[in-house]
Amino acid sequence: MPLRKVLFIALLLIPLCVSAQKVDKIFVNLYTDSLKKGTYNYINIDGLLSNGKYIPLDSSHIILWASDGKFYGNELWIDKNFTKDKVSIKVTLKNEPGLSKEFTMFIKKKTDDEKLKTTDELLKEMGQHKKKKINKLIFFTRKTCPVYHRISTLHFLSGVWRLRVA
Repeated sequence: MPLRKVLFIALLLIPLCVSAQKVDKIFVNLYTDSLKKGTYNYINIDGLLSNGKYIPLDSSHIILWASDGKFYGNELWIDKNFTKDKVSIKVTLKNEPGLSKEFTMFIKKKTDDEKLKTTDELLKEMGQHKKKKINKLIFFTRKTCPVYHRISTLHFLSGVWRLRVA
């Protein structure tokens, strides 16, 4: 019975000793240098805690405001018919309104009609690139290496070609 009382008292006192970490600074980590029209643009916000750790902040922690467009959580929708060059964005911590960050994002001008390479095309290109490197290295070795006749193996390790001389 006394053990239960001690545990009960300890469980009541633990929350008094534990204090929640406070956000000291807000950081904006953008995945792109511009906003795209006609799509959702994710705005990544991190908070620096008083213990030095970072946490992601979402719309439950912060208030997001933009001069144009509409926020859905941390995603800013920019209409495809938007004509301005930039959007001003302000982020404010909900539990500490004095802590905020303002920045400007420009609207992407270039269209997204670029054709991306397929996986097969990329793999084929990488294979050709490696063959060119091998041929150049062997050619270089044949012409200038005095120990060429003693080379037993050729290895590609950690991004560097290595010759093993017998």
